[in-house]
Amino acid sequence: MRRTRDAERTRGEILAAATGEFAKVGIAGARVDRIAELAGCNKAMIYAYFGNKDGLFDAVFTAYVEAYLAEVGFSADDLPAYAGRVFDYFEASPDHLRLAVWYRLERPGSARLEVVLEVNAARLEELERARAAGTLVSDFSPVELLSLVQAIATSWSSMNPEFESGVPDQPARRRAVVAAVERLVGPATK
Repeated sequence: MRRTRDAERTRGEILAAATGEFAKVGIAGARVDRIAELAGCNKAMIYAYFGNKDGLFDAVFTAYVEAYLAEVGFSADDLPAYAGRVFDYFEASPDHLRLAVWYRLERPGSARLEVVLEVNAARLEELERARAAGTLVSDFSPVELLSLVQAIATSWSSMNPEFESGVPDQPARRRAVVAAVERLVGPATK
């Protein structure tokens, strides 16, 4: 039985295979041959759709950011709840957290992805709006605050393995994240 061509399906299979490969070994360690084999296509298809390995990573990372935004959202008016949703997202999708780490490690001097620039600008603008409206009271600048909230929300994933015996269960870790961000921002005036 002959398979009919389905460009969107093939593209999706390549992105899925590449997500796993990039999350596991990063951009430098990823091999287009392995991605093609996992996706059930040939290397030429990857180059036709994405140009090169960097273009493929950009497509994978953009898809990850879009999925993250769709599930987590953002509200400057309730940063503790946002931090809890970030924690939940990365607990359920550890490959996406590893992609974000690889992006920061291997792409610091490269051209910035438009999706990341847009997301960051929108969040910082919303934080500034909430500060101006008085619904967010903080001594931290918007960029400092966003950085701290993100770090707190993902802190458990960066624990050294030696701490494993003392790490609380997932609900307790989530409560700690939310409580830490509550203390960071203090009570909002509404």
